[in-house]
Amino acid sequence: MTTLVSSTDTLTRDALAVLQPGFLGTTAPDWLLRHIGEGLSSVGLFGRNIASPEQLAALTARLRAERDDVLVAIDEEGGDVTRLEVRHGSSFPGNYALGTVDDLDLTRDVARELGRRLAECGVNLNWAPSADVNSNRDNPVIGVRSFGADPELVARHTAAYVEGLQSAGVAACTKHFPGHGDTAVDSHHSMPRIDVGLDTLHARDLLPFRAAITAGSKSVMSAHILLPALDPNRPATLSPQILTGLLREELGFDGLIVTDGMEMQAIASTYGIERGSVLAIAAGADAICVGGGLADEETVLRLRDALVAAVRDGELPEERLVDAAARVRALADWTLRVRGASEPGAASQEGTAPGTAIGLVAARRALRVTGTVRPLDSAPYVAAFTPVANIAVGDETPWGVAAELGRLLPGTETGAYNGAGIAGTDTGALVAKVLAAADGRTIVAVVRDLHRHVWMSDALDALIAARPETVVVEMGVNEAEPRGVLHIATHGAARVCGLAAAEIIAGRTD
Repeated sequence: MTTLVSSTDTLTRDALAVLQPGFLGTTAPDWLLRHIGEGLSSVGLFGRNIASPEQLAALTARLRAERDDVLVAIDEEGGDVTRLEVRHGSSFPGNYALGTVDDLDLTRDVARELGRRLAECGVNLNWAPSADVNSNRDNPVIGVRSFGADPELVARHTAAYVEGLQSAGVAACTKHFPGHGDTAVDSHHSMPRIDVGLDTLHARDLLPFRAAITAGSKSVMSAHILLPALDPNRPATLSPQILTGLLREELGFDGLIVTDGMEMQAIASTYGIERGSVLAIAAGADAICVGGGLADEETVLRLRDALVAAVRDGELPEERLVDAAARVRALADWTLRVRGASEPGAASQEGTAPGTAIGLVAARRALRVTGTVRPLDSAPYVAAFTPVANIAVGDETPWGVAAELGRLLPGTETGAYNGAGIAGTDTGALVAKVLAAADGRTIVAVVRDLHRHVWMSDALDALIAARPETVVVEMGVNEAEPRGVLHIATHGAARVCGLAAAEIIAGRTD
């Protein structure tokens, strides 16, 4: 049963109810449990909170011992952005791979299986899918997290993903409204601005969100982006015109509106998290996501007290806070109704043996292979040209093909090369290092978003000139022309994508 401390007044409970905070560690701290007892309705989980499916199930069970309807949220997109498998890489390809295959049943099945795993572990709200149309090929933060650059394709796969995920009893949170795909700036670092007209926004960026709403998405996440055509003054997360006027009234969305992380610099460095949270709720948001970077009790208290003070000072209408809290509780009630017999327990990790995992099936189908080469029968040298990871993906999750090739071809070695200090003649020095490390072995060059990185493109060209038999694996957005005697585009850098590519290289396909 839900328990609330009787001394906590209604206003304070409502302020706690709209927060989705994070915490440190793999067990719930006492302060978090105490605030759940006082009215906190949601908790956000990140990779740092997860060690194994069994540990995660025990953690969520402990949270529900305090409040049986607590929303346990996670940022589990699959593909490059994984929290369940943060230390090993995902067993599922991401959106770009699924969009490349363009099989709605496959997308629905992948999302359903991902949702099943989340539900087994006691997670009932997923901050996914990304419904962003990756219309800017140089986008530094969306990229392979998008189903693609075609609005119609993104729309139909967003709807299929929502249907699949929610059929497993996990609420979808379609993001990043009203669309983060046409940005050249990462909102983790500063405020992106999209200068396009209303016609473009409706025909391109809003199309997938309309599809998600029609498919019944239980929640939508706002983006910290400025769109002057909709609101010249405030970013979407803080804009009444966008959250209430557009999303609620024009598009008819009646579910939960969740903000993107409030500690992201697009908000924190301009408004501050307290002021930003008040403005977000006033604008029409119902839940404040915070905890990716600020994960302590002080943050919860600061935001709780800021919301309470704003109501008491007349800056935030109390009925708006009451409505927001009610929407949080309504989603929590839905999760209770659909939980049924699927109580959290010791969850198993789906295997990735050939032909057994829907994730591997999808990853194999997403491969695009150009050229031919005799399968390798001896251990190669893998040169991973490594760009700086964006914050959403993080740098703690391994990627590439070396580990999977090493299982198929024991003795495989690898080295990572980045663009630090690489310009002009320095490219030759980098390639010389690769050649020396390879020591005569076949080289597998792994790249990521080759079209976005001049240093990487130059180094790859120089490497192929020196060693024409080099195999190239592109694990990002596949915009550059294929090069190398064999070019494999995986359309994502998940572990399972690396496995599918390694099978091709080693000739171990079914």
